[in-house]
Amino acid sequence: MGSPLFCGIERGELETMLKCLGGFVRDYNKGEYIAVESESVKNIGFVLDGTVQMIKEDVWGGKAILTVMSRHQLFGETFACGTDTQSAVTFCASADTRVLFLPFYRVLHTCSNSCAFHNKLIENMVTLIADKNRSLMDKLDAVSKKNLREKILTYLSIQSQRQGKNYFEIPLGRIELADYLCTDRSALTRELSSMRDDGLIDYDRNTFRLLK
Repeated sequence: MGSPLFCGIERGELETMLKCLGGFVRDYNKGEYIAVESESVKNIGFVLDGTVQMIKEDVWGGKAILTVMSRHQLFGETFACGTDTQSAVTFCASADTRVLFLPFYRVLHTCSNSCAFHNKLIENMVTLIADKNRSLMDKLDAVSKKNLREKILTYLSIQSQRQGKNYFEIPLGRIELADYLCTDRSALTRELSSMRDDGLIDYDRNTFRLLK
């Protein structure tokens, strides 16, 4: 599969290992829920294709996107690995998405067949979980800023650094970006326009360029 989850694992051993672990693949259409809040999560999800949003909703229907998992990223591990498997968030496919699910119990405990690459899989998974935590720290960094302009600039700066260029595409549309930054779409649109007028950024839909 050429993914970081299976780095160091021979292709010939992969099919046998996944069968031993009880892994299975499911496809989701854009907008389809993968797991909803309060649902028990027993499997770790690995995005093979597409994108998955981690969403938190309040009792008034307000929605915030906590983070977005793209290709070759994990989700659901916080609950599948915890003492309480009840999800505190909702996972939704924001594009047509294919997910590999791995039962946490079988991943954590080496099987009676003593798969040679089982420990390597666990090592790779820990690395991906650490990367996921860093993404959540990026989210906290952005939303902790005092005003909307600083939030936008922090988010765009993180995206620019991650992609290694000043001209880049972000994975979120306007509504999704507003949810991510905990604001409303109208305020976000006005501020983006103002920032362009002030010579800070330029953009065309989801493609941005940092000017200063």
